[in-house]
Amino acid sequence: MTNENSKNGGKSPLKTTLRNATEAFEGALTGRALTRAKYILRLYVTGSSARSLKAISNLKKICEENFPDDYDLEVIDICENPTAAREEQIIAVPTLVKKLPHPLRKFVGDLSNTQKILIGLDIYTRQGPEDQLNGAS
Repeated sequence: MTNENSKNGGKSPLKTTLRNATEAFEGALTGRALTRAKYILRLYVTGSSARSLKAISNLKKICEENFPDDYDLEVIDICENPTAAREEQIIAVPTLVKKLPHPLRKFVGDLSNTQKILIGLDIYTRQGPEDQLNGAS
């Protein structure tokens, strides 16, 4: 009884194909990572309600002031795309979902508390009882 691996010099065609595909995939990821945004954000809103518009405005301001050119923001109207809200288990709007970098985090509301959002996005950390932002005096 002969083993398939011994016929091919120890390498099966399937393993070689998988290895080549894996290397190609990893290479593509590396190339995309150089041009890809660091923060992947999704904001779930309901149409153009006042709270939705305020959340969009607040989030854009936070992103542009703290990490311009380093984020990808997708605004999803759950009235037009209820499936997306179901898949992400959105139960209140507006809701911001930070997909990347990990860990995944969700923020509910109009995002007007900039300090809490920045702490939640891991931009700043708490510094004690005063909860001052890093670098702030």
